[in-house]
Amino acid sequence: MAKEEHLPLFETKNAKGRVLFRIFAASIFAGIYLIWVYRVSHIPKAGEDGRFAWIGLLGAEIWFGFYWLLTQASRWNPVYRHTFKDRLSQRYENELPGVDIFVCTADASIEPPMMVMNTVLSVMAYEYPPEKLSVYLSDDGGSEITYYALMEAAEFAKHWIPYCKKYNVEPRSPAAYFVSKHGDDAVEDNHQAKDFVVIKKLYKYMENKIENAVKLGQVSDQVRSKHKGFSQWDSYSSRRDHDTILQIVIDGRDPINATDNEGCALPTLVYLAREKRPQYHHNFKAGAMNALIRVSSNISNGKLLLNVDCDMYSNNSLAIRDTLCFLMDEEKGHEIAFVQFPQNFKNLTKNELYASLRVINEVEAHGVDGYGGPLYVGTGCFHRRDTLCWRKFSKDSKSDMKWDNRKREELGIHELEENTKGLASCTFEENTQWGKEMGLKYGCPVEDIITGLSIHCRGWKSVYCNPAREAFLGLAPATLPHILVQHKRWSEGNFHIFLSKYSPAWYAYGKIRLGHQLGYLRYSLWASNCLATLVYSTLPSLYLLRGTSLFPQMSSPWLIPFAYVIIGKYTWSFVEFLWCDGTILGWWNEQRIWLYQRTSSYLFAFIDTILFSIGYTNSAFVITAKVADEDVSKRYEKEIMEFGASSPMLTILATLALLNLCCFAGFVLEEAIAGLKGIAKAYETMSLQVLLCGVLILINVPLYQGLYLRKDKGKMPSSVAYKSMVIAVFSCVCFKLSY
Repeated sequence: MAKEEHLPLFETKNAKGRVLFRIFAASIFAGIYLIWVYRVSHIPKAGEDGRFAWIGLLGAEIWFGFYWLLTQASRWNPVYRHTFKDRLSQRYENELPGVDIFVCTADASIEPPMMVMNTVLSVMAYEYPPEKLSVYLSDDGGSEITYYALMEAAEFAKHWIPYCKKYNVEPRSPAAYFVSKHGDDAVEDNHQAKDFVVIKKLYKYMENKIENAVKLGQVSDQVRSKHKGFSQWDSYSSRRDHDTILQIVIDGRDPINATDNEGCALPTLVYLAREKRPQYHHNFKAGAMNALIRVSSNISNGKLLLNVDCDMYSNNSLAIRDTLCFLMDEEKGHEIAFVQFPQNFKNLTKNELYASLRVINEVEAHGVDGYGGPLYVGTGCFHRRDTLCWRKFSKDSKSDMKWDNRKREELGIHELEENTKGLASCTFEENTQWGKEMGLKYGCPVEDIITGLSIHCRGWKSVYCNPAREAFLGLAPATLPHILVQHKRWSEGNFHIFLSKYSPAWYAYGKIRLGHQLGYLRYSLWASNCLATLVYSTLPSLYLLRGTSLFPQMSSPWLIPFAYVIIGKYTWSFVEFLWCDGTILGWWNEQRIWLYQRTSSYLFAFIDTILFSIGYTNSAFVITAKVADEDVSKRYEKEIMEFGASSPMLTILATLALLNLCCFAGFVLEEAIAGLKGIAKAYETMSLQVLLCGVLILINVPLYQGLYLRKDKGKMPSSVAYKSMVIAVFSCVCFKLSY
């Protein structure tokens, strides 16, 4: 038996059934190839009806086949990780490194301070030595209400943290914890029950104070006079024009004042609103993160950095220890730059009305991990500090993650704050490598992906950690427009990367493994799917109305590859979704959102990226609303799709849905008339077109309901209903008459 000190801190297992899947995938590709052969060999002659559509479908099928190959790269070699936290504790408990945690918020109006404070409190309560833990709140909105909320949270933390550790509480977000405990019998232990009542009252007291300040839109003069930190807002002009505001709310170096109500040390807690000036580009979240990296290096300088979005609270208090099992492993730890946890959501409905990242988290991320590590997705990720500061990987060097016992220069809080403010100024990065070779990269709406790619291209690996208890839980958008806007931003940013010098197609060539490169390309080309999807969701239906067949007849042997690919692909997708603990209706909802994203979010992302690349538009970072009003929430819980205000994306979706309905209705009417005359033959020659159009109609049922049947505020706006109906009917009539 191996000695304890030689046992690894984590193990990696290959997925079972890989050989069978590879055989199945090869057979699907053979079917795709036969479809291409059929298209090329049966192109209508010049002048024949349907030639244009035939060529369009050929192009779409070539793209779908190519993109399908990209998706298989992330399924070809999945691996699963398991950590041994007990071994970590036995070997390194006294040498665990300092950890700096970054929580980013940008707008107090759509990211409520109470939500942000619950995230802050959850990471302050990690099961980790508090003297080695520092939490930084980056407030890019520069809101004094958010600062006030942080001070109130710091007071509550003196009671909340010891309560969590005393009773081993999970989750450690107060709001999530209290929701999980319902009724008077929520806590069985009598002693804990008393403490539970007390801690809940303290939380409600804090919540009321913060909510009152939010309602008033300001902090009272009485509160401002008690805390010197508010004086930093005296020169404040607006959220886009103010000095650096830096306040060490809890100084973890102070063993007397930085203690909880049981006399134990508290983590360091810091508020930062970096300097903003109208004449300087602030580079959105990437700029905030880079400012945090520099500021933290002067205050706590933890070797391990965690960044989380303000709505992504810690759900697993042992996540830091899971991470260190990878980074402190004696054999392989020195190769790993960052550990990425999945992006999970707590507010998903049972059947995931707007889909989720379920398959990405449970399948694709494990597959990319098998080639060199997952992508950095911007939240729930632990980084080595030195890799974010452009340290290249070397096989010979060992990156030491152990606690640095060397004493740093002791400065008073005020002096430390003043010495550090300059690191968050607008001009600090001028003529430096920050945003280029240092920190997170600038110039892209998804700074996380491009930063992770550059780290991988410098020789580092990453690890995907997906423990049984989710490490982080966030809030998913609760309306269709919000989910479409979110995916537009993601797909636009990724496509922007593809067209830039940092494209995985050429920047990563020869620097990372082919499977890893294809995994990056799979996301970089999200937006490109819009064209092929639009072709397949319109042309077959329009030509169905005209009576022109675009697919093999039922009696043709060429129908076999079409049938095999369709049945095989969607059967596998269905089984895969259920294997990931999804529901049958959840899978169907995912197919709907897949269609909606590709025909709206991806289309606008594609257009905007092309316009940006030729200099017509500027990139922008859109913050997704984190909360919904009561009526919207009730409909969301009932899984009723929310459309809300008019938007071009909704107009496109409604127009496509009505176009398919009109085409199908026109086809059925003509076939009924032909049937009365005894000449109906279309069901034999156009079976696949009928099936495709019928499926598109079924998948759009919630949209038809929103257009014409619903009366609530979440229905499709009347303006969208009228515009889409006119466009769809006009298109069908013109197409029919042009025959």
